Amino acid sequence: MIIERAIQNRHLLAFTYDGFSRTVEPHTCGIDTKGHRALRAFQIGGGSESGEYVGWKMFHIDEMFSLSELPRLFFGPRPGFKGGDNAFRVITGEL
Repeated sequence: MIIERAIQNRHLLAFTYDGFSRTVEPHTCGIDTKGHRALRAFQIGGGSESGEYVGWKMFHIDEMFSLSELPRLFFGPRPGFKGGDNAFRVITGEL
């Protein structure tokens, strides 16, 4: 899957979510505790319904549109990253 590959290769992801273009550093993906396919990522660019344009976010994968892996690299976990994120029931990809 594109998200797991981006995590493994430390590539940025770009997509549209809630009507806003987003650029993120993907950190963890899998199935969240409510059964949704989800991504925990650090948003570095784009917009947000909440008005918070930069920071940690959880995204439902089924609500992402125009998902693409960018060739640009990021350099590992952001401060605040928690491996084994307890918001996930199953982790399929993680830094």
